[in-house]
Amino acid sequence: MSSSLEPTDGGRRRFGVVVPVKPVIVAKSRLSALGDVTRRELVAAFAVDTVLAAAECSSVAAVLVVTDDVGLARELSAIGVAAVPDGTAGDLNETLRQGAAELVRRHPDIAPVALCADLPCLRSTDLEATLRGCPADSAAFVPDAAGSGTTLYTAPALEAFHPRFGVGSRAAHAAAGAVELEAPPSVRRDVDTPDDLETARSLGLGSRSAWVLTRTGPELR
Repeated sequence: MSSSLEPTDGGRRRFGVVVPVKPVIVAKSRLSALGDVTRRELVAAFAVDTVLAAAECSSVAAVLVVTDDVGLARELSAIGVAAVPDGTAGDLNETLRQGAAELVRRHPDIAPVALCADLPCLRSTDLEATLRGCPADSAAFVPDAAGSGTTLYTAPALEAFHPRFGVGSRAAHAAAGAVELEAPPSVRRDVDTPDDLETARSLGLGSRSAWVLTRTGPELR
């Protein structure tokens, strides 16, 4: 059963968002048809637009990017977003757990959130509404636009933070007892393919992703 977006905790909780980002040299291979340079620029742009939207969300106390891409980490640092190396590359869920532990170390009172880095049309108001709908006593997640994956996972505290990203993650999270949240399209629209990107563009891309597309002008279909 899906949770509504009405606040369950009076809106008083604060969240810390962990965003894992693969190095742009290897990420999003299904966008290679747009050209390798454009693919790399889009990977970085998606991450920037995602983390800026998260940082602008009033319920978010901190955002931490986990990446081994030094160039991207420097760029994020320059715009005020903290980044740390990925100590467990190849194991996304362990990466998220370590990132969440670091966020809680820095901000002990936050509830940890895992957020995918490929949400270029994410709106901070939509993320706010989604987080305010999280139950206070259970893990929760948002399914992706395709319906089988996950774009967001959260838990009330670090001890309850057990993400299960990967193939079939929607079913895995539900089977583990996490509450499925209703969420606006911008929170669910991850981008893996040119068709996904076209849909995201119709929803309204963040400024960095829109700039890349305007400058490079790739054909998406």
